Amino acid sequence: MIKELPESKGAILAFEISGKISLDEEKAWLARFDRALEEHDKVSVLLIINEHASWEAKAMYEDLKWLFKHLRRFDKVAFVTDSKVWKWLVAIDSKFAKLLGISEKHFEPSERDAALEWLN
Repeated sequence: MIKELPESKGAILAFEISGKISLDEEKAWLARFDRALEEHDKVSVLLIINEHASWEAKAMYEDLKWLFKHLRRFDKVAFVTDSKVWKWLVAIDSKFAKLLGISEKHFEPSERDAALEWLN
């Protein structure tokens, strides 16, 4: 499930992700990003990711296809999760993202407010 959070305002989008993401959910999520990108040159994103979050194969493919097309439209991405796997992935990916001008950072669940402040 992808749930948009009240912290979404202007060029900052906030979502909570849990369970297995279907292709339909993925398409609705990407449409939300498209609407935000119509209004803003770049967006920043707060992602609160449940430990058991995953994507169906077709949903992951759509996600990656869309992401590669729009990578340069992201400013910052804050990943809030207590999953060690996500923490490790963010540590590796943030180095590549930086080459594209994207700042990525991992936050523990207790640091949710700090993550939102960092995006601002």
